[in-house]
Amino acid sequence: MITTIANLKIGQKAIIKEINADNIPLKLQEMGCLPGNEVKLLQLAPFDCPMYLMVNGTHLAIRRNIATQIEVEIIG
Repeated sequence: MITTIANLKIGQKAIIKEINADNIPLKLQEMGCLPGNEVKLLQLAPFDCPMYLMVNGTHLAIRRNIATQIEVEIIG
């Protein structure tokens, strides 16, 4: 089973393994959503969208449909 950012629970950390770059906004990649970087789920908005993340010390909010395109490996 492929694990994505959308599968993370609040407080979980993961390493980004692969990104479907065709569907990911360039701005997210520029802000650190790149393979090898650490991501942590900080908070979920009502109805689980958007998702509030910390990627290499930067706080980001992304939509769940984008989060399903970012494959991760859970750590810790």
